[in-house]
Amino acid sequence: MKLHAIHVVRELRRHGFEAYLAGGCVRDMLLGLEPTDYDVTTNAVPNQVMRIFPKTYAVGAQFGVVLVPIPKDREREVVPPEHPHAIEVATFRSDGIYSDGRHPDQVQYSKSPEDDVQRRDFTINGLLMDPLDGDRVLDFVGGRADLTAGIIRAIGDPERRLQEDKLRMLRAVRFAARFGYVIDPPTFAAIRKLSHAIHQVSRERVRDELTKMLTEGHARRAFELLNSTGLLKEVLPEIERMNGVEQPPQYHPEGDVWIHTMLLLEQLPPNCSRTLAWGALLHDVGKPPTFRVAPDRIRFDGHVEVGVRMAHEICQRLHFSNDDTEQIEALVANHMRFTDVEKMKASTLKRFMRLPKFDEHMELHRIDCLSSHGDLLFHDFVSEKVRTTPPELIRPPALISGADLIALGYRPGPRFKEILSAVEDAQLEGRLQSSEEALELVQKEFPLSS
Repeated sequence: MKLHAIHVVRELRRHGFEAYLAGGCVRDMLLGLEPTDYDVTTNAVPNQVMRIFPKTYAVGAQFGVVLVPIPKDREREVVPPEHPHAIEVATFRSDGIYSDGRHPDQVQYSKSPEDDVQRRDFTINGLLMDPLDGDRVLDFVGGRADLTAGIIRAIGDPERRLQEDKLRMLRAVRFAARFGYVIDPPTFAAIRKLSHAIHQVSRERVRDELTKMLTEGHARRAFELLNSTGLLKEVLPEIERMNGVEQPPQYHPEGDVWIHTMLLLEQLPPNCSRTLAWGALLHDVGKPPTFRVAPDRIRFDGHVEVGVRMAHEICQRLHFSNDDTEQIEALVANHMRFTDVEKMKASTLKRFMRLPKFDEHMELHRIDCLSSHGDLLFHDFVSEKVRTTPPELIRPPALISGADLIALGYRPGPRFKEILSAVEDAQLEGRLQSSEEALELVQKEFPLSS
């Protein structure tokens, strides 16, 4: 991708235009990191860019942005516009008022790269690089100094920058967490002042930014910053309410629900799945509303069931897909079941082990334990069962079907489910080996005359 970005710069220069690498890719290269994408900024306007690169996508041409896809093969076919392997080429510009809190109402093209970087969000993202001149860096905003000092600082007036695009408040938190930087005091103060305005941002954009925070490997730091900036109570008030909710010390010596959840987020590995990350965040979301002090100890009666409902509401609010919602709810619903695994019937345990994405259930239980009492007894018990039980015994082919029951004279109805479930239980427990044995069990346990 870098070579194609350099090719784009070279072609623009060959046609008489200025062009530089811009933004996050420059930041990452200066930090010794591999950029995930490359942007180019130029004084060529979109129509001129599209004449130079015929196979382009003008996805944001009204804002001066054109995508130049990377050729996929020698015939120089291009990938579709939704594919991430494309170079974003943006025309130098200065932006007008952002009345929607996301896009400028109008843009004015500029001939100066110095003018262009003034509209960008943070100094560390306002650096330009000339890849045709020994990777010479153009720094008009003090970005290199802030990279060295570890500071997230808005370019120009912080309130104005954040008012332009409210998502920048979440981005400031994410960058500070990802790089281990601090947010400079004026920018931090502006975030606290404007935190209530985050509701102007679409829920999908908020969801995606929070998901990045959870999966980039620095989730605890990100959520602590969300809390201290006042953003957490705006975007996830259910998590903010965990603060100060005490837990029984015999089970949770680490502290309250907030501390436990932060310790758990600290255990999330970089690039973990988004469903595991959100399941970890929400696994105890039902505790604050179910907290009570009983005569014997602190209790959270029904916190799992309440938590599942709350997780569903949060997923709906943030417009998660149905598949992701289902898995996140399942992680919340099943996270306490590990305490019963040693007492489960073989059939119950095998059904538990064949939950979709069971590895995520295992990992959530493991980091849940490590973030509290540290005892991995039940985790290790199930791990051994998974290791030693062949897949065909966990999910064996059915011995009989509804058609077999009809052939025996049973009428289709709700009872079929009960019968087939009983047969499967016996099969999972090793009491049945054949269809003949299954049919004998049916006739014995569920006689037609009953």
